[in-house]
Amino acid sequence: MDVNQGGRPQSDREWKLLEKLLLSVHDESRKQRRWTIFFRLMTFAYLFLLLVLFLPGRSGMSVPVSGDHVGIIDVSGVIADGADASADVIVTGLREAFDASNSKAVILRINSPGGSPVQSAYVYREILRLREKHPSKKVYAVITDIGASGAYYIAAAADEIYADQASIVGSIGVIMAGFGFTDAIDKLGVERRVMTAGENKALMDPFAPLEADQQQHVQNMLDEIHRQFIDAVKQGRGERLVEGRDKEIFSGLFWTGEQAKALGLVDGLGSPGQVSRDVIGVEEMVDYTPRRHPLDDLLGKLGTQIGQGIANSLGGVSVR
Repeated sequence: MDVNQGGRPQSDREWKLLEKLLLSVHDESRKQRRWTIFFRLMTFAYLFLLLVLFLPGRSGMSVPVSGDHVGIIDVSGVIADGADASADVIVTGLREAFDASNSKAVILRINSPGGSPVQSAYVYREILRLREKHPSKKVYAVITDIGASGAYYIAAAADEIYADQASIVGSIGVIMAGFGFTDAIDKLGVERRVMTAGENKALMDPFAPLEADQQQHVQNMLDEIHRQFIDAVKQGRGERLVEGRDKEIFSGLFWTGEQAKALGLVDGLGSPGQVSRDVIGVEEMVDYTPRRHPLDDLLGKLGTQIGQGIANSLGGVSVR
């Protein structure tokens, strides 16, 4: 293309082509800006919707205010502070179910291997309190796959316990587990440096030899928690436990639902639906279990993981 001294194309046709090219570039730029704005608005709307849906108080449960029904509360997973089966979650559901005027009874639907003795004891005592406050409403514990250890601790507070014939039931004992790495660090040539104030502050240090007096101290603590567990089961089950089998029942062993029935650990065999329909006489069941929303999980995971990491490094106590 020939251009004059001023830099302008010599022919109108060439000028028009250049002008058309510039306008085309400008239009494309405008379209790109519009799409950018559109996607930004869509992203903002999506985030705003998530915020509205996940605001505190938006999760929880939605239950009918009329109609006879049985209140269901799930005890699912490991029983621990901050978990889905924490005492706060279970107790909140229990109180809602007991306070509902049209709930005729309450079922604890249990599928848990156990967990914290403290959390289990909290729930146990709250069930006893609610039973005393609402004497007309019975509490039934129904074990599905597993109701062991701390989960059975909770179940023992119920008026009656049911399980499937193949459920895992029992494990009435206490455990505190850890590791010892003294030989490993010696072989690796690692020097362990620990400074404490208090001669027992490094109790159960996995990189130090286990002292006999410290081991006895921990054993005494576990025995005490075990005694509390046994007392709770005896209080809850009473004379239904088979006489003369205490040593076996409280040894930490676990059994099938059918075997547990023979030992007096459960009253009968059945599912939550069967208990509601055939034992209580009400077919309608309403879930009162508080449900945590994903935003709570996201915000709580960091702090929870840090706390769990510290607890695990010290060797947490579990009713198992």
